[in-house]
Amino acid sequence: MASIYDFSANTLAGKELPLKQFEGQVLLIVNTASACGFTPQYKGLEALQKTYGPRGFSVLGFPCNQFGGQEPGDAAQIEQFCERNYGVTFPMFAKVDVNGGKAHPLFNYLKGEKTGLLGSAIKWNFTKFLVDRSGKVVARHAPTATPDSLTKEIEALL
Repeated sequence: MASIYDFSANTLAGKELPLKQFEGQVLLIVNTASACGFTPQYKGLEALQKTYGPRGFSVLGFPCNQFGGQEPGDAAQIEQFCERNYGVTFPMFAKVDVNGGKAHPLFNYLKGEKTGLLGSAIKWNFTKFLVDRSGKVVARHAPTATPDSLTKEIEALL
């Protein structure tokens, strides 16, 4: 049976990063975009990272351009945007598809573990998957769920 730790993804810098590196941490995996109505959630995601990172938590951001073309930039532009506007320090990965035939295998796995209200497909940017320390996908949250609304769940897993 697959586990979250069986996957790897390329960072914005183009380096392959095995998710096994995050084994034992609580993770919040999010498909992101720089020109979305939910983009200000980067601020809340960074606040979670700063608050809970020292206790074994990490946000993992995966830019995606599948929803309204809201992530048109290349890796350098995405990195500059996130740093300049939100001071993002959590790991950001290369742009991925989250739905369809070219979806990143990690997102196919996440969607298989936790479906949404309308099925497994991701409906928009800033869908959030919460993963416990053992690598189990324990929750899926809609883009409308703000990062600070997840604090109780994150604290319970830490």
